[in-house]
Amino acid sequence: MRLRFQAATLDDVDDLVVLHLAVSQQLTSDFGKGPWSGAVSDRGVRFSMTRARIYVARAGKKLVATFALSTRKPWAIDKKYFTPSRLPLYLTSMAVSSARQRKGLGRQCVEEALRIANAWPADAIRLDAWDADAGAGDFYRKCGFREVGRAMYRNAPLIYFELLRL
Repeated sequence: MRLRFQAATLDDVDDLVVLHLAVSQQLTSDFGKGPWSGAVSDRGVRFSMTRARIYVARAGKKLVATFALSTRKPWAIDKKYFTPSRLPLYLTSMAVSSARQRKGLGRQCVEEALRIANAWPADAIRLDAWDADAGAGDFYRKCGFREVGRAMYRNAPLIYFELLRL
């Protein structure tokens, strides 16, 4: 299934909250309570829109996936683990509707993020994933990201990944 990607607008806030809450609830149901169990609010999504470019993916009219790209380093990322880069982008807040996972939508989101990064321009994409069964580390490895380190952030184990676009 091909997705239609576009930059999120304020009209997407409610759908983004619903998507993130549903994914969080599914992860909590499958893997127990963890850092992925946090609440998402419309205020939080609106704030994120001031810090990053949020993209939505639609199948028809339904919002089924999202991700954010930013030049601003997230708090949980420690730059010392990454290859020096002049123009890194940080991929955050990626979520795919639970009902549509394992069908290639996440990979399409990564491909779209790479397309955007090449046009930005950026020379690297950096991200973190939970170092737990609920984390997406294996997914990012399969998408070509390289693990560059592991760290703890607020008692949550993380794996850092990068993809260099030099």
